[in-house]
Amino acid sequence: MASSAEGDQTTVVALVGVLQAGFQELSLNKLATALGASEQALRLIISIFLGYPFALFYRHYLFYKESYLIHLFHTFTGLSIAYFNFGNQLYHSLLCIVLQFLILRLMGRTITAVLTTFCFQMVYLLAGYYYTATDNYDIKWTMPHCVLTLKLIGLAVDYFDGGKDQNSLSSEQQKYAIRGVPSLLEVAGFSYFYGAFLVGPQFSMNHYMKLVQGQLTDIPGKIPNSTIPALKRLSLGLVYLVGYTLLSPHITEDYLLTEDYDNHPFWFRCMYMLIWGKFVLYKYVTCWLVTEGVCILTGLGFNGFEEKGKAKWDACANMKVWLFETNPRFTGTIASFNINTNAWVSRYFFKRLKFLGNKELSQGLSLLFLALWHGLHSGYLVCFQMEFLIVIVERQAARLIQESPTLSNLAAITVLQPFYYLVQQTIHWLFMGYSMTAFCLFTWDKWLKVYKSIYFLGHIFFLSLLFILPYAHKAMVPRKEKLKKME
Repeated sequence: MASSAEGDQTTVVALVGVLQAGFQELSLNKLATALGASEQALRLIISIFLGYPFALFYRHYLFYKESYLIHLFHTFTGLSIAYFNFGNQLYHSLLCIVLQFLILRLMGRTITAVLTTFCFQMVYLLAGYYYTATDNYDIKWTMPHCVLTLKLIGLAVDYFDGGKDQNSLSSEQQKYAIRGVPSLLEVAGFSYFYGAFLVGPQFSMNHYMKLVQGQLTDIPGKIPNSTIPALKRLSLGLVYLVGYTLLSPHITEDYLLTEDYDNHPFWFRCMYMLIWGKFVLYKYVTCWLVTEGVCILTGLGFNGFEEKGKAKWDACANMKVWLFETNPRFTGTIASFNINTNAWVSRYFFKRLKFLGNKELSQGLSLLFLALWHGLHSGYLVCFQMEFLIVIVERQAARLIQESPTLSNLAAITVLQPFYYLVQQTIHWLFMGYSMTAFCLFTWDKWLKVYKSIYFLGHIFFLSLLFILPYAHKAMVPRKEKLKKME
């Protein structure tokens, strides 16, 4: 009788579990459909916002507790988020973290450990892209894994730097170099931190350990006074989220592939690409602003004090919103968008290629790395190739205007400033949309179709300027100006 009762109890528990899972799937699916989003996108948004209750719990109950409790909390919450979004596929991140810890322990502070880390983590990520690839953007385990890949590579490099003589390191390298030996629990807590596991931002192990040790606060001995700064970023993120949710059904990349788009006049096709190119970035802006708020709330966003003594909370800022919205130059958008990832590439890749002795080559290889890091689709390569081309041309144009007396005087006319700004912004966002077309459409047959419809305008425009501007510089810059520059 007892065994029968136990069997019935086990059956009931199993049935309740199945029903709960089924109810969750059904309700999330229905809600996602009602919102016009996919279930995976809804799970992602829910997970990002879950960072706020986690951060509040951490602030009030764990901020000055033992380190191991904080690491356990971060690991458990991060794994829970991973399971909620990707189910059993969380083993990918777990495997890479454990193996990374073993690489650090077994190979030590050697260049072999760094190269092994880079090769293993990148190959694992690229293999994931290969085996899960589709022709559309899908939210799957490779999305947070690309964030994790950079974290673990950075960890290996910082650990390697920690074994060097401090005088041989730059001031930046000294700041990030890891002098101690991280435990597996520390590496797991660093990797799974709920405020950055899914979409970033990037931060160093040293910065994370300062959080765990209670150093990231503007009031020593107390929890950080960061609620208002966090709510400001959250509110701004919600504004972008509402805007994107309302407009996304009407401004889509799929429309670029339709006959209706092709049948419109050339000017309409360009203007649609311009508007879409600006709007499509808002989904990234939303995620980064919301996660930045989580980081600020925990204290991870603390970045010291200004000269006047006001606390700075921008250590995890991935967006400079005002610069992003107002700057009319491509380099301004690059400086304001995905800041921490760009800083990571600069710190761990671009500057480490200094031995090549060629800044343009180092920049080109860095953008190639970024393209591969995003995925294996040809659209990523085309997008970052365009970025490389545009930045070179923009620098040439700025140099020409600055050094040519005629152009610099023309550019200084106050009454024409609004007109210049409008022209710059139009060029800026039109060709930002042009580049993002390849990025978002992924495969060559799709982005090639759209590029044909606007006659490869971006490539023709910037490749022409690349060859024309040096001759224009020779013709318009007086010899005296050139001699001054040489001196």
